[in-house]
Amino acid sequence: MIQSMTGYGKAKVNIENANFNIEIKSLNSKQIDTTIKMPSIYKAKEIALRNLISEKVQRGKIELSIWKEKGISSPNYTLNNELIKAYYQQLLQLKKDLGLNLSMTSFQNKPTDIIPMLLKMPDVMQKGEEKESENEWGQIQKGIDLAINDLLKFRLDEGEKLEADIKSRTNNLIKLLQDISPFAKARIEKVKTRLSKKISELENIDVDENRFEQELIYYLEKQDITEERVRLNAHLSYLIETINSDVPNGKKLGFITQEIGREINTIGSKASDINMQKIVVQMKDELEKIKEQLLNIL
Repeated sequence: MIQSMTGYGKAKVNIENANFNIEIKSLNSKQIDTTIKMPSIYKAKEIALRNLISEKVQRGKIELSIWKEKGISSPNYTLNNELIKAYYQQLLQLKKDLGLNLSMTSFQNKPTDIIPMLLKMPDVMQKGEEKESENEWGQIQKGIDLAINDLLKFRLDEGEKLEADIKSRTNNLIKLLQDISPFAKARIEKVKTRLSKKISELENIDVDENRFEQELIYYLEKQDITEERVRLNAHLSYLIETINSDVPNGKKLGFITQEIGREINTIGSKASDINMQKIVVQMKDELEKIKEQLLNIL
């Protein structure tokens, strides 16, 4: 069973006086890399959330966002009356120190004239402290679970597409391996004939037939790709088997493709036939496309 590391999930939580929007996104990454954005009053929950994400999502670059939409509620700001009074007294003292004529400034007789000025002074508005509500967090937690489940479903859907593509390309590799067999056999016969002809063209040289046969066998064995073909076919079968398993297997599939690449490269280095070389190029192309897809698999 293949799961993609790319995914998206969301949920909305409706609570009295506020609505919460929850989104979780996932991209490919070698390890788990989690970023959490949420209201500061719930920062104490971050470690538990990271553990939850690590357990359920397992791997990927994860971003969880929780933001609050303000509803109808009581004002969260209050006036700092003591500070306003202090500002007012300082202004009166400043007027006195500067010897300003009362006729020039009438705010002592009309205090309301200075209210707009006082309200613009630093820190006269106090923001009320937000308090964590366990009931509210319980509802948010349910929303997070829904968003994560939505993400996992998205990953499975994407995984089905990746699985179909990888299996198709693996079957192409199996077919190409079969296509190379007749050329490999004919190539050995050509090498054998060519070497015999070269020897026969040599003049006045006594050839030890036994030694020639031994050297010829040794050379042909070095050119033979039977072992590589057997191992490559086994690796391709194991790749399909691993894809069909019930556990996330992206890293394991990556290791198998490394082995497949080694066998293809060895076949290519031994291929002295133009038709074989063309097939090897096609095999490398299919394998690279499989590797690209594996980068996004859990």
